[in-house]
Amino acid sequence: MGLQEQKQHFSVNLLDWYMVNRRDLPWRRHNNPYFTWVSEIMLQQTRVDTVIPYFNRFIGNFPTVQALAEAPEEDVLKNWEGLGYYSRARNLQAAARQVMELHGGEMPQDKQAVFALKGVGPYTAGAILSIAFNQPQPAVDGNVMRVLSRYFLIDEDIMKGSTRVLMEELAGELIPEGRARDFNQALMELGALVCTPKAPHCLTCPVMEQCSGRIAGRELTLPVKTKAKPPRPEQRLVAIVEGRGAHRGQVLVRQRPDTGLLARMWELPHVLAAPAAASKKAAPLADEPAMALLAGSLWAEGFAARPEGLATHAEHVFSHIVWSLQVYKCTEQDQSSELPLIAAEARAAYDAQAATREGTASSSAVSPESDTMHSSEPGTPDAQNISTSPNDGERLAPSDVSDLALSTPTLTGKGDGLTYRWIGPEDMDKMAFPNIFLKLISSYFAGAYDQVK
Repeated sequence: MGLQEQKQHFSVNLLDWYMVNRRDLPWRRHNNPYFTWVSEIMLQQTRVDTVIPYFNRFIGNFPTVQALAEAPEEDVLKNWEGLGYYSRARNLQAAARQVMELHGGEMPQDKQAVFALKGVGPYTAGAILSIAFNQPQPAVDGNVMRVLSRYFLIDEDIMKGSTRVLMEELAGELIPEGRARDFNQALMELGALVCTPKAPHCLTCPVMEQCSGRIAGRELTLPVKTKAKPPRPEQRLVAIVEGRGAHRGQVLVRQRPDTGLLARMWELPHVLAAPAAASKKAAPLADEPAMALLAGSLWAEGFAARPEGLATHAEHVFSHIVWSLQVYKCTEQDQSSELPLIAAEARAAYDAQAATREGTASSSAVSPESDTMHSSEPGTPDAQNISTSPNDGERLAPSDVSDLALSTPTLTGKGDGLTYRWIGPEDMDKMAFPNIFLKLISSYFAGAYDQVK
């Protein structure tokens, strides 16, 4: 069988299989370009099963492009909370505003106009145009490149731009006339359900007969993919500061800067451990110097707090950084009192840490398009562990979010200039947190750290 017959075999059999085996997904039930767009943005680096409840909630709250464009940004982020890659949510809203301003609220059908929308790359543009408008545009993502690499026995590195161009040309040639919508979804479905990364189900594959990779025994070695550089480890010390007096029942949180990693999201105060503690394995810092450093960093921001003991260990993994977190329960102290830990040793530890900030800040950023992230937690005999869901954070764009109407006023850190607040459980549904901090704070309010060592 020649190449042309092999292509024909692929297209015909794949479509036949898809019409029988396609999943019933909420965004497939309506030929709504906005629904297609939202689903494709959510599905970037995220599993379908994870996306479904988020999609349903998001569409329920923002049913139209106009509703999304006009919504407060904090509401959009809150509806995205836990899904990760928060730049997707911000870009989606920014693009919705573009659609309102430039296209009268209707999704454009021109390739260049779709590609010009914020957060829309070649794959997403192809998916929107083919699925929403049945235009014969290729939509090539990792699943598609894996399928094509195996079926056509392509040895090119899929991390190279030239290989993507090759794949897009090939995928475009495979689209049957008038069937772009079904074909592109079939191709994605095959990669998700059958031609999986580590254990392809070749015996149930509708195109196995002419799969060159299977015939050559290469189905487990394809696609060729350059390994990504392993993420850089960072040991971080986190404070759960328990309020007293007017702040009883509350904890201290802060908002990250307008740009950079996890921009404008809320978090627990934390500090990078002293360089001497850093290693390839990001080994934990002993409790005494860790608590001294943490207390000193809080003092420098204008908050007196006494660390009481280790509450938990947690690990938060970006594509470029691994945060190994030592989380300490702390108690708010009177600002006028002299804390034993905030003395010469703590001050020196903090000063040493502060001196390294400038050198580490530039290397801590994560690029907008490559911030894959998951979370796990190392075992520890003397502390609880927090597990968080995948893909939780990235570099975000500046925003114009208005201050939340929370129960307490904002405070400005003396050293970093960040915004701090005291919050109670009732404030959790008004603020957007990275999943790791959401779980840590929720665990605190649930009493998980009442006893610490």
